Amino acid sequence: MTSVAVDADWVQLDPDFKAGKKALAAEDWNGAIAAFELAALRDPLNADTQNYIGYAYRRLRQLGPAIGHYQQALILNPRHRGAHAHLGEAYLVLGEPEKAEQLLAALENLCLIPCDEYGDLKRAIAAYRRLAAR
Repeated sequence: MTSVAVDADWVQLDPDFKAGKKALAAEDWNGAIAAFELAALRDPLNADTQNYIGYAYRRLRQLGPAIGHYQQALILNPRHRGAHAHLGEAYLVLGEPEKAEQLLAALENLCLIPCDEYGDLKRAIAAYRRLAAR
């Protein structure tokens, strides 16, 4: 089952998850965090919820909480491609490209065939390296 299908299932089942997705689409990062935190109370084992909370925190430039939620997503689902990619991007913001490269290698193993998350992180690392070379 793809993550889109999983998201569709959650949107149907949990009104707070649905509200969180709407808030993300509207770039209402604080609203997304609040909604997904409520969803997480009902389903604390949902890695997608933790990943989305981390993403919203990262967009608010609050990297500590973002990384914590990405790591929690990976504890809940070590194969969560979105959490790997987002955590790698957070490490680039912190100036830790080696950690991002490790996550890229993990994504290469997880995806087996090209996946968006691998491509996104690979491009982000390449952009980081170009800027660092200047």
